[in-house]
Amino acid sequence: MTAVRRIGLTGGIGSGKSTVARLLVRCGAHLVDTDAIARALTLPGGAGIAPIAAAFGAESIAADGALDRARMRALVFADPAAKVRLEGILHPLIGEQARAHAAAAAAGQPVVFDVPLLAESSHWRDRVERVLVVDCSEATQAARVAERPGWTLAAAERVIAQQAPRAARRAIADAVIHNDGLSLDELAAAVGQLYRWWVGEPAADASRTHAL
Repeated sequence: MTAVRRIGLTGGIGSGKSTVARLLVRCGAHLVDTDAIARALTLPGGAGIAPIAAAFGAESIAADGALDRARMRALVFADPAAKVRLEGILHPLIGEQARAHAAAAAAGQPVVFDVPLLAESSHWRDRVERVLVVDCSEATQAARVAERPGWTLAAAERVIAQQAPRAARRAIADAVIHNDGLSLDELAAAVGQLYRWWVGEPAADASRTHAL
């Protein structure tokens, strides 16, 4: 089988997708984190700030010049049209930055595109050769997210309800890692096995999970 060089990684909030991303990097992949790109675009001076302020008003920007995330989160949950407008601003900017980040990979190095909304975005499926979905029950997702600072169980459940259903993510997957009840070592073993199947032998230190 020809080695895979462009992998799309996705999963619902609290699924463990970010941990899988770090494990893939340990295996030797180059990571393009679209969530991190989106955050950078909405920090003070970020390329998304001016168009967001123009579209949603100055009140959408916090006193420090960053996006007021709490206000915007409440707005897009209440108004689907606002969500579409925000995505229309950010998605082209994210795509441009993602291409630039991918270009920084070493020659022949596989690139993992960590895209939380891959199932909701038709164009991402055409940009990658394989899609890996990290999956777990919604109860597990909500419990994990509720442990994060500033989150409640109810808030986690609202976010989960806004995301693509688990079945929709699994429907686009070339492989699924079921991350319910796995230890970190077991998860690392599953990621390493898939990496060998798709890419080749992981880096020598891929099994070392204590630093994750």
